[in-house]
Amino acid sequence: MQSQKYLQLTLAIIKPHIVKSPFVLQKIRNLIIDNNFKIVRSRRSIITQADAEKFYGEHKEKFFYNRLLTFMCSGPSDIHILADYDAIAKWRQLMGPTKTYEAQYIAPDTIRGMFGLSDTRNATHGSDSVESAKREISILFKDFDLQKWYENEEKYYSLGQLQFDPKAFVHIIDKNFVDINNKITK
Repeated sequence: MQSQKYLQLTLAIIKPHIVKSPFVLQKIRNLIIDNNFKIVRSRRSIITQADAEKFYGEHKEKFFYNRLLTFMCSGPSDIHILADYDAIAKWRQLMGPTKTYEAQYIAPDTIRGMFGLSDTRNATHGSDSVESAKREISILFKDFDLQKWYENEEKYYSLGQLQFDPKAFVHIIDKNFVDINNKITK
């Protein structure tokens, strides 16, 4: 008997300087969709100082910490929970190396290679592990219950029983499938 493979979640942030550029923002959104990510949650907001401090706490003693916090709180970011079978590695590969100059030379077709300006303004953020994804999602999506999502929603995302709302930039469970599944299980 084969065990079921579940979707993996990752946090993706499109940083403030990209959100200010609608053309570039749309290019990155297209890359997300073209790479078959499912967008589980999506919001645009200015990250608060308190959330930024919690989010980037591991960098507190580093020289770039204050610059990073100031930048990340400087304007709206698009913040997404993405799902796929290997979402963390796949999103990180699509983003490219963290250091923009490196991305421009060794991975010019990645998001950071195309749209990064500096190491701080490198266009995007992505979780680097399952543990950091859980932690980061809990900071920026306080009302998102990871366990409940896996229990109640993951199967619909896994089976592709979704509709895409391009305006909200999020996949929504197709209620027709929910109704059919509820009738079958009764």
